[in-house]
Amino acid sequence: MLPGLTLILGGAASGKSAFAESLVAGTGRRPVYLATAQAHDDEMRIKIDRHKDRRGNGWHTVEAPLDPGRALAAMGGDQAVLVDCATMWLSNQMLAENDLPQAEAELMAGLALCPAPVVIVSNEVGLSVVPENALARRFRQAQGELNQKLAAKAGLVVNVMAGLPLALKGELP
Repeated sequence: MLPGLTLILGGAASGKSAFAESLVAGTGRRPVYLATAQAHDDEMRIKIDRHKDRRGNGWHTVEAPLDPGRALAAMGGDQAVLVDCATMWLSNQMLAENDLPQAEAELMAGLALCPAPVVIVSNEVGLSVVPENALARRFRQAQGELNQKLAAKAGLVVNVMAGLPLALKGELP
Protein backbone atom coordinates (compact mmCIF):
# COMPACT_ATOMS: atom_id res chain seq x y z
CA MET A 1 0.00 0.00 0.00
CA LEU A 2 1.38 3.38 -1.00
CA PRO A 3 1.06 6.52 1.09
CA GLY A 4 -0.75 9.55 -0.33
CA LEU A 5 2.52 10.87 -1.78
CA THR A 6 5.67 9.01 -2.78
CA LEU A 7 8.76 10.79 -4.13
CA ILE A 8 11.19 8.87 -6.32
CA LEU A 9 14.58 10.57 -6.73
CA GLY A 10 17.57 9.64 -8.84
CA GLY A 11 19.95 10.76 -11.49
CA ALA A 12 19.47 10.58 -15.23
CA ALA A 13 18.88 7.03 -16.52
CA SER A 14 18.97 5.66 -12.96
CA GLY A 15 15.84 3.52 -13.33
CA LYS A 16 13.63 5.85 -11.31
CA SER A 17 10.75 5.96 -13.83
CA ALA A 18 10.61 2.18 -14.25
CA PHE A 19 10.63 1.76 -10.46
CA ALA A 20 7.88 4.36 -10.06
CA GLU A 21 5.80 2.62 -12.76
CA SER A 22 6.10 -0.68 -10.87
CA LEU A 23 4.90 0.98 -7.66
CA VAL A 24 1.83 2.45 -9.35
CA ALA A 25 1.05 -0.76 -11.26
CA GLY A 26 1.35 -2.73 -8.01
CA THR A 27 -1.45 -0.82 -6.31
CA GLY A 28 -4.19 -2.67 -8.20
CA ARG A 29 -5.81 0.69 -8.97
CA ARG A 30 -6.35 2.20 -12.41
CA PRO A 31 -2.91 3.61 -13.36
CA VAL A 32 -2.67 7.18 -14.63
CA TYR A 33 0.48 8.60 -16.16
CA LEU A 34 0.56 12.37 -15.69
CA ALA A 35 3.12 13.48 -18.27
CA THR A 36 5.04 16.72 -17.92
CA ALA A 37 7.49 16.27 -20.82
CA GLN A 38 7.01 17.97 -24.15
CA ALA A 39 8.41 16.49 -27.36
CA HIS A 40 10.26 19.50 -28.75
CA ASP A 41 12.83 17.39 -30.62
CA ASP A 42 13.41 13.89 -31.98
CA GLU A 43 15.46 12.77 -28.98
CA MET A 44 12.64 13.66 -26.58
CA ARG A 45 10.04 11.99 -28.85
CA ILE A 46 12.09 8.79 -28.78
CA LYS A 47 12.39 8.93 -24.98
CA ILE A 48 8.63 9.49 -24.59
CA ASP A 49 7.88 6.58 -26.96
CA ARG A 50 10.27 4.34 -25.01
CA HIS A 51 8.44 5.16 -21.76
CA LYS A 52 5.05 4.48 -23.39
CA ASP A 53 6.24 1.14 -24.77
CA ARG A 54 7.60 0.09 -21.38
CA ARG A 55 4.31 0.92 -19.63
CA GLY A 56 2.24 -0.93 -22.20
CA ASN A 57 -1.52 -0.71 -22.50
CA GLY A 58 -3.74 -0.13 -19.52
CA TRP A 59 -2.33 3.23 -18.50
CA HIS A 60 -4.38 6.38 -19.01
CA THR A 61 -2.13 9.29 -19.99
CA VAL A 62 -2.87 12.89 -19.05
CA GLU A 63 -0.56 15.52 -20.50
CA ALA A 64 0.00 18.37 -18.06
CA PRO A 65 3.34 20.03 -18.81
CA LEU A 66 2.50 23.22 -16.92
CA ASP A 67 -0.48 22.49 -14.66
CA PRO A 68 -0.34 19.05 -13.04
CA GLY A 69 -2.05 20.44 -9.92
CA ARG A 70 -5.35 20.85 -11.73
CA ALA A 71 -5.10 17.35 -13.22
CA LEU A 72 -4.26 15.85 -9.81
CA ALA A 73 -7.27 17.50 -8.20
CA ALA A 74 -9.51 15.90 -10.86
CA MET A 75 -8.33 12.31 -10.22
CA GLY A 76 -10.55 9.63 -8.72
CA GLY A 77 -9.99 7.58 -5.61
CA ASP A 78 -9.89 4.37 -7.66
CA GLN A 79 -6.78 5.56 -9.51
CA ALA A 80 -3.05 5.66 -8.76
CA VAL A 81 -1.09 8.47 -10.37
CA LEU A 82 2.47 8.68 -11.63
CA VAL A 83 3.76 12.21 -12.23
CA ASP A 84 6.79 11.91 -14.48
CA CYS A 85 8.51 14.16 -13.80
CA ALA A 86 8.87 17.14 -11.48
CA THR A 87 12.14 18.07 -13.18
CA MET A 88 10.52 18.49 -16.60
CA TRP A 89 7.66 20.41 -14.98
CA LEU A 90 10.13 22.79 -13.32
CA SER A 91 12.01 23.23 -16.62
CA ASN A 92 8.73 24.04 -18.35
CA GLN A 93 7.89 26.64 -15.69
CA MET A 94 11.29 28.30 -15.92
CA LEU A 95 11.36 28.35 -19.71
CA ALA A 96 7.88 29.90 -19.74
CA GLU A 97 9.14 32.43 -17.15
CA ASN A 98 6.19 31.61 -14.91
CA ASP A 99 5.92 32.65 -11.28
CA LEU A 100 7.60 29.67 -9.55
CA PRO A 101 6.16 30.23 -6.06
CA GLN A 102 2.66 30.43 -7.55
CA ALA A 103 3.22 27.34 -9.73
CA GLU A 104 4.55 25.38 -6.74
CA ALA A 105 1.57 26.45 -4.63
CA GLU A 106 -0.79 25.18 -7.34
CA LEU A 107 1.10 21.88 -7.55
CA MET A 108 0.99 21.42 -3.78
CA ALA A 109 -2.72 22.30 -3.69
CA GLY A 110 -3.42 19.69 -6.38
CA LEU A 111 -1.48 17.09 -4.41
CA ALA A 112 -3.47 17.92 -1.26
CA LEU A 113 -6.78 17.57 -3.13
CA CYS A 114 -5.90 14.36 -4.96
CA PRO A 115 -7.79 11.36 -3.52
CA ALA A 116 -5.49 8.88 -5.30
CA PRO A 117 -2.01 7.86 -4.21
CA VAL A 118 0.55 9.88 -6.17
CA VAL A 119 4.10 8.88 -7.10
CA ILE A 120 6.27 11.74 -8.32
CA VAL A 121 9.57 11.18 -10.12
CA SER A 122 12.22 13.86 -9.79
CA ASN A 123 15.89 14.21 -10.63
CA GLU A 124 18.50 14.70 -7.95
CA VAL A 125 20.62 17.42 -9.51
CA GLY A 126 22.78 18.45 -6.56
CA LEU A 127 25.42 15.73 -6.83
CA SER A 128 27.30 17.21 -9.76
CA VAL A 129 29.65 20.12 -10.34
CA VAL A 130 28.50 23.71 -9.99
CA PRO A 131 26.90 24.71 -13.32
CA GLU A 132 28.79 27.26 -15.36
CA ASN A 133 25.88 29.60 -16.15
CA ALA A 134 23.36 31.52 -14.07
CA LEU A 135 20.23 29.85 -15.52
CA ALA A 136 21.58 26.37 -14.78
CA ARG A 137 22.55 27.42 -11.24
CA ARG A 138 19.09 28.92 -10.69
CA PHE A 139 17.50 25.70 -11.99
CA ARG A 140 19.66 23.51 -9.74
CA GLN A 141 18.70 25.60 -6.72
CA ALA A 142 14.99 25.57 -7.58
CA GLN A 143 15.06 21.79 -8.20
CA GLY A 144 16.75 21.13 -4.88
CA GLU A 145 14.22 23.27 -3.04
CA LEU A 146 11.28 21.61 -4.84
CA ASN A 147 12.63 18.16 -4.00
CA GLN A 148 12.92 19.14 -0.33
CA LYS A 149 9.32 20.41 -0.25
CA LEU A 150 8.01 17.26 -1.91
CA ALA A 151 10.07 15.03 0.40
CA ALA A 152 8.70 16.84 3.46
CA LYS A 153 5.12 16.04 2.35
CA ALA A 154 5.83 12.48 1.16
CA GLY A 155 5.21 9.41 3.28
CA LEU A 156 7.75 7.49 1.19
CA VAL A 157 10.93 8.88 -0.40
CA VAL A 158 13.10 6.54 -2.46
CA ASN A 159 16.45 7.15 -4.11
CA VAL A 160 17.08 4.96 -7.17
CA MET A 161 20.64 4.36 -8.33
CA ALA A 162 21.61 1.79 -10.99
CA GLY A 163 18.02 0.52 -10.86
CA LEU A 164 18.25 -0.20 -7.13
CA PRO A 165 15.79 1.50 -4.76
CA LEU A 166 16.89 2.77 -1.37
CA ALA A 167 14.19 4.06 0.99
CA LEU A 168 15.21 7.40 2.50
CA LYS A 169 11.90 7.91 4.31
CA GLY A 170 9.22 5.33 5.01
CA GLU A 171 9.33 1.68 3.97
CA LEU A 172 9.30 0.12 0.52
CA PRO A 173 6.09 -1.81 -0.22
